[in-house]
Amino acid sequence: MDIDIEEQDPLAVDPVDRDGRRMGDTGGDDDGNRKIGCCERFHRSISKWMLPEELHEQYLERANCCPPPIFIILISIGELAVFIYYAVWKPQKQWVTLGEGIWNSPLSYKSDRREEAWRFVSYMFVHAGVEHILGNLVMQLLLGIPLELVHKGFEVGMVYMAGVLAGSLASSIFDPLSTLVGASGGVYALIGGYFMNAVVNFREMIPVLGVFRIGVIVIIVGTDVGFALYRRFFTHDVGLKVSFVAHIGGGVAGMTIGYVFFSAYNQKLLKDPRFWLCIVGYVVFLLFAVLFNIFLSPA
Repeated sequence: MDIDIEEQDPLAVDPVDRDGRRMGDTGGDDDGNRKIGCCERFHRSISKWMLPEELHEQYLERANCCPPPIFIILISIGELAVFIYYAVWKPQKQWVTLGEGIWNSPLSYKSDRREEAWRFVSYMFVHAGVEHILGNLVMQLLLGIPLELVHKGFEVGMVYMAGVLAGSLASSIFDPLSTLVGASGGVYALIGGYFMNAVVNFREMIPVLGVFRIGVIVIIVGTDVGFALYRRFFTHDVGLKVSFVAHIGGGVAGMTIGYVFFSAYNQKLLKDPRFWLCIVGYVVFLLFAVLFNIFLSPA
């Protein structure tokens, strides 16, 4: 006897998933009406700001806040703790500009103490005043946390520390008699890497956001470097002098090493020739700076 395949048991119930939808029903209406949580909205915003549009879905599939952006948070806490220590340890008349304590600190970079090699890195923990540290903390947290969510903390840390070291080495060559404090080298490395990524991937990113990103970076960097130049050449108060060369050195490090790290999302860097080109260039600069400080420095 033939059986009508269109006959159905009126009591039969289609299986449903845990959200009450029929199994296999993936209609766009249900997905469009799905409520998006705060965490997912946050990650969607991060992907729009940090990645080309073609990588948004790939990022969202693996996005989570575990582990949190621990590097940039810890480095910021360390810098703030050192600032508070020097502000309290040697009482200041005001905290806008700290006095002699920071310039005599074993952490500050001083040209006549450059044989103490740790100073080429440790200067990032010491800041000249409230304005100085707040500017660096705000910039590195606003930019560093999203970058560390998208990329690994190791990569962000490498770019940041490469900028810090490049800043002090560049200052020792082009402004050899100056004292150096502040984390601007690391901050500018993050800015430089993000800026190059935004420029190179401009067509793949949302155009309005691309123009806004690049414009904001140009305004911030131009204003900050302008003030640094003013403090360096037009003021005579030693407490206000901040070397502008460290900004440039950190920015160049970011636009090379930082660009390679931040543009190679979820890719193996060891197979990228740009990675090795930037590493070789950075090592050559490092060796030149070391030899310059040993044999040629006027300090």
